[in-house]
Amino acid sequence: MARKKYFRYVPNFDYVSRLSGSQSISDYVQTKNLFKRVKLSDEIFEDLTFFTKYKINAEDRPDNVAYKIYDDANLDWLVMLSNNIINYESEWPMDQVSYNNYLLSKYGSYENVYKTHHYETQEILDSNKQVILRKGLEVPVDFSMTYYDSVTGTEKIANNITDSISNQQYEDKIQNAKSNIYLLKPNYLPVILDEIENLMPYTEGSTQYIGRSLVRGDNIRLYT
Repeated sequence: MARKKYFRYVPNFDYVSRLSGSQSISDYVQTKNLFKRVKLSDEIFEDLTFFTKYKINAEDRPDNVAYKIYDDANLDWLVMLSNNIINYESEWPMDQVSYNNYLLSKYGSYENVYKTHHYETQEILDSNKQVILRKGLEVPVDFSMTYYDSVTGTEKIANNITDSISNQQYEDKIQNAKSNIYLLKPNYLPVILDEIENLMPYTEGSTQYIGRSLVRGDNIRLYT
């Protein structure tokens, strides 16, 4: 069964009409209140038992992910809400064609794409296989370190312990991080939908309250 699209939950706002054909200073235009936004409660958001991990594929969009998981493309907003994604363009991974175009646009040529972006540490272990320096820290190309090896009882110097990270590797890492998301498990859907149904409506007594699904902005033209 198809559920309501996100904006069906969003209440309305009477905005003072600025249309050229407006006949009265008390004319209003009804719009969706885009400032009215809910988020998952901390109790749910911080409890990983509510979620399952999902790896976004190259052609995935929020709507087809929602269809795969919930059998309902209208729950694309829940996919984004579960990961606190507000801007799809910047926070969702690009498809391969868009990603290639982005790299060329940003770096100018494939030659520049493969140039070094920065350097990162290699993993360094002592004689007891304990990690002395973890892999992946951004450092200067000539970074070195001195450490005491408790097994041999000697001081050691580690040189040549950086790896070059290309512009493409740097961007790939960002893309990959965006591709790993969490999705609400389907059996918890009723809990979330009930919570949103309760949170979205306006409460009586709130500023400019007209009804549970409508508030009205002040008409400043009445006071000038």
